[in-house]
Amino acid sequence: MTGGAVRQFASGAGLLGRGLVLVLRSPRILGLGLLPALIVGILYAAALAALIAYVDDLSATVTWFADDWSTFYRDLTRVLAGVALIGLGGLFGVLTFTAVTLLIGDPFYEKISGLVEARYGGVPDEVEVSLGRSLARSLVDSLRLIGLSILFGIPLFLAGFIPVVGQTVVPVIGATIGGWLLAVELTGVPFQRRGQRLRHRRAALRGNRPLALGFGVAVFACFLIPLGAVLVMPAAVVGGTLLARRSLGLPIEITTVRSL
Repeated sequence: MTGGAVRQFASGAGLLGRGLVLVLRSPRILGLGLLPALIVGILYAAALAALIAYVDDLSATVTWFADDWSTFYRDLTRVLAGVALIGLGGLFGVLTFTAVTLLIGDPFYEKISGLVEARYGGVPDEVEVSLGRSLARSLVDSLRLIGLSILFGIPLFLAGFIPVVGQTVVPVIGATIGGWLLAVELTGVPFQRRGQRLRHRRAALRGNRPLALGFGVAVFACFLIPLGAVLVMPAAVVGGTLLARRSLGLPIEITTVRSL
């Protein structure tokens, strides 16, 4: 990255920090944001535990071709497969967690995003969208993004078998792709509020790619921490709203003194 891009990346990561500060200062936002994330977090924790419990059997299944190899190379291949499976499960978990949580908690996160928008000047061109239509749009957009995560996840899973590269380069690529998809996902509500769809979101974020990646990668990293996805989700929604405003050229400095 160039110096300017690095600063933008750091600024994007800082948006998550700003979101965290706002959430910690507002019990109302914290409460609204934690409930849906907690419900989905419990379900995903159970799924991850099941994956870890059966990873040996799954590794043997996907490396059937190594059954007749020598013990050393067969075991090495299955260890790499296990690491790749857990890594892929983590990547899918992070991406789909956000999509599912935003879908389930749509009314909650719509409220949080609206409070943040009001704090920084409001939305003069706001488009009224019914709850049913909002949920339908969120479902379609989330399915598209989950599809993209699967499309990228399969090659990353296969690359995970490559010694050294699969345990160093591939996780970095996964975090970059995952961060981008999270940035797109978490800016959905502010763009819907303006009557804009997924293609508009992607176009606006592409024009601010280092900023969006900084924010998304920071969220991705926090989501990998145990319970991180649950605890950070409200701050991620606030940060996503700030990212959307910045990408649209709107102020993210306080213009209206209003309690959250």
